[in-house]
Amino acid sequence: MGTPDVRFWAERGGLLLKRARQAASMNQTVLADLSGTSRTTLSAYEHGRKSPTLETAGRILDAAGFHLALEPKIEFTEHEGSFHVPDRLPRLPAERALATVDYPAGRRRDLADRADRGAVYSAVLREGTPADLLRYVDGVLLVELWRELELPEAVRAAWTPLVRACRAA
Repeated sequence: MGTPDVRFWAERGGLLLKRARQAASMNQTVLADLSGTSRTTLSAYEHGRKSPTLETAGRILDAAGFHLALEPKIEFTEHEGSFHVPDRLPRLPAERALATVDYPAGRRRDLADRADRGAVYSAVLREGTPADLLRYVDGVLLVELWRELELPEAVRAAWTPLVRACRAA
């Protein structure tokens, strides 16, 4: 796996700062003032023209009401039958884990409802893409529902070690 270039990380970091600012309902001038930087510098960070130091990024995120956090990278293996299994169980923020979703397409489901969540998880584990798994499946809620999910034996067998490892922890 190649290392992404500096431009990739500058753009990704800029998007992170912009999302934090927008989530805090701040404009660039307000966030720049609160974080001790200039509006033009903040704009350059947000657009990937400049890269802040880790200390500066932390200060900007803190001023917006966020903090830097380490999040595990999840890798996927495609199995015969075109289903995917991650190397670790994903975690979702509560508002996404319990959201109303459109999965499979055209079918509204409420992930706060146990039966709907089971239907979505069963479908995503059987036929979802890695992006679907990261968007809809929360590892803790999956483990809690595991015995009730209707899954082909191959899918169940491939996911069982992850579920067991989570229960053993």
